[in-house]
Amino acid sequence: MRAWPALLLPVLLQACMGPARPVPGAAAVAIPAHWRSDGGSGAVTADWWRDFQDPALDALVDQALAGNPDLQIAATRIEQARAQLRGAAAAARPSAALASGASSGRSVNAFGVGVDQERAQGELDVAYEVDLFGRLRQSTQAAREEWLASADARDALRITLIATVVQAYIGLRAADARLEIVRQTVDERRQERDLIGRRFRAGYASSLEAQQAEAALEAATRLLPSTMLARTLQENALSQLLGRPPGAIAAPGEALAWPAAVPASLPAEVVRQRPDIAAAERRLAAADHRLAAARAAFLPRIQLAGSGGGVVSTLLDDPISLFSIGGSILAPIFQGGALRAGADAAAARRDEAAYAYKATVLQAFREVEDAMASLRFLTEEAQTAERQVAALDQAYRVGRRRHEAGYASYLEQLDAERALLSARLDLVQLRFQRLTAIVSLVRGVGGGWAHE
Repeated sequence: MRAWPALLLPVLLQACMGPARPVPGAAAVAIPAHWRSDGGSGAVTADWWRDFQDPALDALVDQALAGNPDLQIAATRIEQARAQLRGAAAAARPSAALASGASSGRSVNAFGVGVDQERAQGELDVAYEVDLFGRLRQSTQAAREEWLASADARDALRITLIATVVQAYIGLRAADARLEIVRQTVDERRQERDLIGRRFRAGYASSLEAQQAEAALEAATRLLPSTMLARTLQENALSQLLGRPPGAIAAPGEALAWPAAVPASLPAEVVRQRPDIAAAERRLAAADHRLAAARAAFLPRIQLAGSGGGVVSTLLDDPISLFSIGGSILAPIFQGGALRAGADAAAARRDEAAYAYKATVLQAFREVEDAMASLRFLTEEAQTAERQVAALDQAYRVGRRRHEAGYASYLEQLDAERALLSARLDLVQLRFQRLTAIVSLVRGVGGGWAHE
């Protein structure tokens, strides 16, 4: 009966822990059944960018995956988390330490006589904590979830890197297309300036038309520096993604192929296919394990220890062996509120992780919705822009024939030409924005990532 208080002590201490705080209800995520916009019907593969059928793009993605510093930093974080997992797991295993020492000295015995002694001692100490209430196990599980979360975060960064490289390359190709249109326009206006100049010197054109042709040429030439600047900035951004200093990046002249199918996934599938959501989920699990470990700190710790060794001395005829074995129970009684504060902090961090998970899921839903809406409306706008370019091109041809026949002024032809140039540049931008929207949609649905 005298042993009952000791047996009941853990139960009483368990009651001191109080009830576990549940996850806030506001952190729950409501997953919609369908998207607002209509999606596609294609599946995303891990090497989805090859659907553009551009070897130069394939080479750039390979270089980015091999040399991007952010991706390399993410790899080191995985190694850090893995080392922390090993450290947490080691705390739950037995530990051993070897101690040895030697000394030479003189002491006074009980008869007041000095005694010289040469002494050496060696000892092996072994200790082990019995994880009766799971504190160490929960800490190890938390470290494991953090390690897996770091790997998921690396995968999320990899998908973002690939999408960013592809979008930067699309921007580079768009700059090339705009540059080609501007150069064609400059050549055409230079020919018109020279033609009107000859007509002016022959007396068939006015000075006003000659000045208008000169101004039109300068206006088109003015577009060259800004277009070249945009291309240079795209090259610099792409070079940084590749992990190398800014430099020229050549792009082939062939048009990018349109992907065979537009990716699509249901909202519930996106939750399973995005590594950033998986990482947020693992961080939430890690916070749960840390909360459980903080609550287990209220309960007793059982320590087992043992040691064995020997002593050799000039005062002894034979060495003496030493050993000890035993255990101890450390039950927290009063810590000044430190344990309660630790548990409250762990619960708050768990709630923070729950809200962070919800925010990550909502952000994913928004990205997919934005990409699908962008693809839909950009397609409609591009179709309208194509009809506009066709109409303006016809108007320009009519205005040019009227001017050459003397039925209209050069200003009428020039107005039609300006409108056509602006529409052509807008159409190029819309076409490449559609490709960028597809890349955003691929990234939004997970970029071909699968749970391992």
